[in-house]
Amino acid sequence: MDNFGQPRPKLTPFALLSPNLLKAIFYFRLTHPNIVQLLETFEDKSKVYLIMELVTGGELFDRIVEKGSYTEKDAADLIRQVLEAVDYMHEQGVVHRDLKPENLLYYSPDEDSKIMISDFGLSKMEDSGIMATACGTPGYVAPEVLAQKPYGKAVDVWSIGVISYILLCGYPPFYDENDANLFAQILKGEFEFDSPYWDEISDSAKDFIRQLMCVNVEKRFTCRQALAHPWISGNAASNKNIHGTVSEQLKKNFAKSRWKQAYHATTVIRQMQRMALSSGGSGGRSPVPQRSMSTGEPCGSLNGAQDK
Repeated sequence: MDNFGQPRPKLTPFALLSPNLLKAIFYFRLTHPNIVQLLETFEDKSKVYLIMELVTGGELFDRIVEKGSYTEKDAADLIRQVLEAVDYMHEQGVVHRDLKPENLLYYSPDEDSKIMISDFGLSKMEDSGIMATACGTPGYVAPEVLAQKPYGKAVDVWSIGVISYILLCGYPPFYDENDANLFAQILKGEFEFDSPYWDEISDSAKDFIRQLMCVNVEKRFTCRQALAHPWISGNAASNKNIHGTVSEQLKKNFAKSRWKQAYHATTVIRQMQRMALSSGGSGGRSPVPQRSMSTGEPCGSLNGAQDK
């Protein structure tokens, strides 16, 4: 009984909480202006209901295409917001593991709306154990994940590098119709600043991307280092309008009917088992749909799956 003579509520021991609700509780720890807030959770025998902060501004690529003007400075401002949010997440011990444009939403339709990170279904607390499960989305996943090595916060930085690349040209740095070739490109960190799409992009932007998409995890920038790069913190980002080229490539390479296709996890598992990832070659480069991927043990995605 409490001090008012009422029965005390029955508390569920922390260790007995379902994996779904436990992940949601970790999510409650994240309070940042650029992270979609989890407001409440409800659980019944079969489902967990998540009450999320309402964001109404639409998806990242849609807004860029709709803009009349778009510059490197605009891209740098977007990435700065993402870096600040992810740096905060990493300080809290959370690794997102599935950063991609589809998970970046505008808070409101306002012209100066902030960007928000959403979808923490694959996120993991770093202090909950070694992360070794291959999960994420193929075009954005870090080489160490594909190599099935233990990994950490640096995988999010790689993904931000991929997003930065796309924001400046409208197409992904790694693409191939053949998944073995796609994965081989990522493992080797093989990407180019193709002419004419990159001819007018500043050297500072290119250097920034190289520092984030560095195969060597020890040399890859942290979020804090990336925030201090001149392209983000200084005046190195160009004011040249690149909207025409970028929007044209976004519409060509990221049509919703293509980049939102689901990809069954077991298909990728079989492919990964067949691939000699360390010796794969690079084939013809052509845009491919970006597909959800999970190999090895299923990743936790608010469905109760066990994770590594």
